[in-house]
Amino acid sequence: MPRLLHLADVHLGARYRDLGEAAARQRERQLAAFRRSIDVALEQRVDAVLICGDLFDSNGQPRRSVEKAIAELRRLTDRGVRVVIIPGTHDCYEQGSIYRVFDLRQLAGLPNGSDLLTVLTPETPDVVFPDLDLVVHGRVSATKSTTRSPFAGLPATDPRARWRVAMIHGSLRIPGKVESDDVLFTDAEVAASGLDYLALGHWHSYQTGRAGATVWAYSGAPEPVALDQDGAGQVALVTLEQRAGGARDVRVEPLTVGRTGFLKLDLDAAEIRSQDALLEQLRTHADPDLVLDVRLVGMSAPTLEIDTDEVVRALGSAFLKVRLRNLATPSLPEGPAPPAGTIAGLFTITLEARVAAAHAAQDFVAEAEAAEVLRLGRLLLDDPTHVTLA
Repeated sequence: MPRLLHLADVHLGARYRDLGEAAARQRERQLAAFRRSIDVALEQRVDAVLICGDLFDSNGQPRRSVEKAIAELRRLTDRGVRVVIIPGTHDCYEQGSIYRVFDLRQLAGLPNGSDLLTVLTPETPDVVFPDLDLVVHGRVSATKSTTRSPFAGLPATDPRARWRVAMIHGSLRIPGKVESDDVLFTDAEVAASGLDYLALGHWHSYQTGRAGATVWAYSGAPEPVALDQDGAGQVALVTLEQRAGGARDVRVEPLTVGRTGFLKLDLDAAEIRSQDALLEQLRTHADPDLVLDVRLVGMSAPTLEIDTDEVVRALGSAFLKVRLRNLATPSLPEGPAPPAGTIAGLFTITLEARVAAAHAAQDFVAEAEAAEVLRLGRLLLDDPTHVTLA
């Protein structure tokens, strides 16, 4: 019953240009998430760890970054846990690949021929672990992108081992959603592969599914690489078990290793008295590991003034990142609505219905746009001198 830990898209050494001074802290968070992934592998007593591409954010990494990664991997190999790595699209197997420049096995202090640390490449497409009755195939291109299917040439059976696992860094084609990418494969190819498990990298959110008899999963990134990836933060624990009668069972369990949390708030602007009151309300969620995404929606009082940039700066030290969008529109002109039999009345009824429909559908952007059209239209129809048309 082999037990595997599957992870991908660690992106060690990422630049994080959008984070400014916080970039160095986020790089440390990436390394910490990788370290927790190794902790989980040891706690769960797995037999092998599969790293499905983009361990590094680029091939241009200094030696110290590689040595930090190796120090973590040695915690596994020193305990007899196998590590299998494939290049991805960021650390692709091009001429200057980090996996060509550095001999990871040698850096880990392992002799040539050791199966404790293996980088799968076009020249080394698989590795067999006889004691686990397991073969692991690495479907790797020598370039970042390719039109050749990663399943091309993969045998449907393999007499060398009972359990067959493959590692791919690429995208599952989903009609209407994912039609192209650097490396692309189809559900039909997965189903025809004869694999027990397909370990995937490239998508940063955890996802799993089945095609034919093959179970597949994207482990997602252990820590978000961009701060809008609220499906990241996990690794996948995979158990391969043969039940009585010969039936095979592949179980995949997500385990959390990331620290970043996400909170999305839609606040009714009508209930906000002032900018200071908004700041006080948002500070109740303060957490240095939290990405806060706030939208002000609905109608706001004519006297309410919110400087979104100022609010974001004021909250900067309380959160990992803050995003504030003011989608609210000022309230309508005071006084009764125009009679239904007038142009202004028909306009008002039509736009109010559009606002209500957007609100019911929770499409706050459309609601704000319709509300603004209603407000400006009322002003224009009530007294054209109130509005200047550009």
